[in-house]
Amino acid sequence: METQSKGITKNRGQIIRENVFTLFNFLNFVIAALLFAVGAYSNMLFIIIIILNIVIGIAQEMKAKRLVDQLSLLNRPQVRVCRDNQEMLVELEEVVKDDLMVLESGNQICNDAVVTEGMLEVNESLLTGESDAVVKEKDARLFSGSFVVAGKAYARVIHVGNENYVTKLANEVKTQKQVQSELLGSMRRVTRFTSLLIIPLGVLLFLEAYFLRHTPFEGAVVSSAAALLGMLPKGLVLLISVSLAAGVIRLAKMKILVQNIYSLETLAYVDTLCLDKTGTITDGNLKVRSVVPMTDFSGQEAKRLVDSYMACCEDNNATFRALKEAFPEETSYEPVFRVPFSSRRKWGSISFRGGGTVFVGAQEKLLKSLPGELEQELEKGRRLIVIGHTTKVWEDDSKLPEEIRPLYGVVLEDALRPHAKETLDFFRKEGVEVKVISGDHVTTVSQIARRAGLHRWADAVDLSELGDKIDYDSLCEKYAVFARVTPKQKQELVKALKRKGRQVAMTGDGVNDLLALREADCSIAVADGSDASRQIFQIVLLDSDFTNLPQVVMEGRKVIHNVTRTAQVFFIKTIYSVLVSFFCLFTNGAFPFIPIQITLIDACVEAYPSFITILESDTSRIRGRFLSMALKHAVPFGAAVTIMIALTNLLAPFSEPERRTVMYLLLILISMCAVVKSCIPFELLRAFLCVTMFLGTFGALALLPSLFEVVGVSAAMGGYILIGFVLSVFFIFLWELVGSRVNERKKRDGKPRALRYD
Repeated sequence: METQSKGITKNRGQIIRENVFTLFNFLNFVIAALLFAVGAYSNMLFIIIIILNIVIGIAQEMKAKRLVDQLSLLNRPQVRVCRDNQEMLVELEEVVKDDLMVLESGNQICNDAVVTEGMLEVNESLLTGESDAVVKEKDARLFSGSFVVAGKAYARVIHVGNENYVTKLANEVKTQKQVQSELLGSMRRVTRFTSLLIIPLGVLLFLEAYFLRHTPFEGAVVSSAAALLGMLPKGLVLLISVSLAAGVIRLAKMKILVQNIYSLETLAYVDTLCLDKTGTITDGNLKVRSVVPMTDFSGQEAKRLVDSYMACCEDNNATFRALKEAFPEETSYEPVFRVPFSSRRKWGSISFRGGGTVFVGAQEKLLKSLPGELEQELEKGRRLIVIGHTTKVWEDDSKLPEEIRPLYGVVLEDALRPHAKETLDFFRKEGVEVKVISGDHVTTVSQIARRAGLHRWADAVDLSELGDKIDYDSLCEKYAVFARVTPKQKQELVKALKRKGRQVAMTGDGVNDLLALREADCSIAVADGSDASRQIFQIVLLDSDFTNLPQVVMEGRKVIHNVTRTAQVFFIKTIYSVLVSFFCLFTNGAFPFIPIQITLIDACVEAYPSFITILESDTSRIRGRFLSMALKHAVPFGAAVTIMIALTNLLAPFSEPERRTVMYLLLILISMCAVVKSCIPFELLRAFLCVTMFLGTFGALALLPSLFEVVGVSAAMGGYILIGFVLSVFFIFLWELVGSRVNERKKRDGKPRALRYD
């Protein structure tokens, strides 16, 4: 027997491989191996940071995976099957081919099957986008991802696991969907750039030291290794992965699953959010807005008849759940015959002994003409159910009697999600344009959008009326509400938005959304949707409430702000390492630092402040892009370090050990200056870390001068360092002042550009 396949989340082996076998780790381990080969063991301490990168990255992803798996198990549906003439509940993965499923109103169909006995009305909106129920009788095919809205039947399972229609489509989309992450793309670009430089620069620096300066082999390796190590932003890789994983864990505790850690930051950048109506803006339930009496029939008598109908009615779809809340279930009359409600008939009835027959159905079936008051309700996009009565016992399910006296007109409307208005208002204030896309009627969709507070609710279009040739590019700009949209049209709308340079997030609850979700930069699922299709979404809202999306945005912003603020310090080292390496090549000079000195800066000036402030909660709107912002702030500091090193090498009247100490202390002070700048505005925690960073770094140098190969600072050296530091600060201030003026001019004259992921 073939059983269901397990989930398609990353396993432990994949997590370990992705954290261990990277180009970044390979380059660092090669450098460590070279240092080990020449016996420079003290200079190998940087490898501890690399191992910590790997261990902490794996631990955080494992922890996030455990939370995701636990919540996924809680959210997994069970299936009722009939085995050995006994009905039982089994887990989804325990269903096998030829199992006999027992399906009734409210059940989700989790496997493709064929009806063997009974009759069902099935909602296939997750597959087709149409909310009208479809009647399924003996030998009819049932597709996974559908819901039973009425009836009861037995169905034989014909497909399980990856053979199911919904899973095949989900897996096909998953293989083509790539992670859209600026942080990931930026780090790949930095790693590619440094990788291209490391090998040729390392070889040239070694050859120059060994053959031109006649440096011993061991010394040439150590000097070259220090230059190469500085080009690799070791701590930044760990900072990004830990920040994202911490955000994923916080969201998981709020029942929001982020199935790829880089998806957390994607939503923080979006400027267009596409929402489905049913199950997203609304909660999929109906509520009674008003009950309009339509007869002079005794009020109490009419109410007892309707209450009896609700008590004896076996229908359990959204419409009848709403009706039963409005009319208390109280049996005053004994039922003698039932005609179940059917969407094909659009009516149902129950006959009572001594009470006649009560009918419930659509207004076009039970009314010859509609009162103006109820006509206005329909024009507002609401639904109308009519309850009628005849004194006869009616046992014909193929037609209605000629005379039905209407008792009540019941006005129904979709129930909005709590805080839906606040959520749409949040996105409007944050500059995110909201589009509502639905397969329902244009009036219904636009009125729901109006009730939810969408500002452009009146800009609505029915795509079914536009024919085959549609100009999606102009359509997506002109309208905010799209009705009668097919799955292919949803995909074309998202493509058009992206052609306009938009960052698009899209919510969905079923297979009909998959084509569009594949195109979106960020795909968001509600848990009430298809179980199989949920696995391809980047973000899953387990409580099916899109009003939790601001929480995801806020977590993404925290990560991006914290990483961007601290990344500039990491990139300073990359910038000056590259520039100083070229300076050394041109002047036939040795790289001024050794690996252990670089490691001290990595630990005390880069890693310590960054990880202390990793949990800060800056949720302000993101301005600019990660890499450009980080480099913009890092370049003046990296340039200042390079200039000071060049001037010291060429002009400083000190011995070689003194010059190296002066350059190293200037490097530390300029790097600390960048940390202090990133901590503005100061608060208690930031002031504490700046003070402890200074004390820790210079304390280590004072306690272990021989390990870090620094000499005592004379008065002349101290004066030189002070003057060099002041000139560096002035240079950085001037650079940023000129840069800000240039940026202001660009903002006035330029246009926003689409984000690229390389």
